Amino acid sequence: MDVNEVLLPGVGLRYEFVNDEGERIGVVVRRTGGVELIVYEGPDPDDEARTVLRLTAEEADALAEMLGAPRIAERFADLSKEVPGLRAAQVEVETEGPYAGRRLGETRARTRTGASVVAIVRGEEVTPSPGPGRVLLPGDVLVVIGTHDGIAAVERLIRGD
Repeated sequence: MDVNEVLLPGVGLRYEFVNDEGERIGVVVRRTGGVELIVYEGPDPDDEARTVLRLTAEEADALAEMLGAPRIAERFADLSKEVPGLRAAQVEVETEGPYAGRRLGETRARTRTGASVVAIVRGEEVTPSPGPGRVLLPGDVLVVIGTHDGIAAVERLIRGD
């Protein structure tokens, strides 16, 4: 299935696809975190669209998790395109790393690097906005937002370099 991505300057991103029944479906991910599910009245993306559902960021994350589509890393990466100098990356917690089995807060990642861990992906489970008490396990993927240098510093920190 082809999913088209459209940058909506000042708003966020719109993802579009055509389902098996030929309906054009859109998902608008707003910079503010809200999400709208829309259906187009015709086959052209410029046709009038009808909002079917509005979700808060928390509701959208819960729905994504239920659908088995933890794309939170991609969403942050795409939204970071709107802010010059801001990037998103994924950093894996390795078995031999110094923070495997320890709490996220012990890394002091934001204080030490200026980059923020905005989510933790563990298998199919996504924990958005993880608290400092969240224990990191080998194989966890940290979704990090920050500058290029800040993200590189988080990678070194988590690896123990």
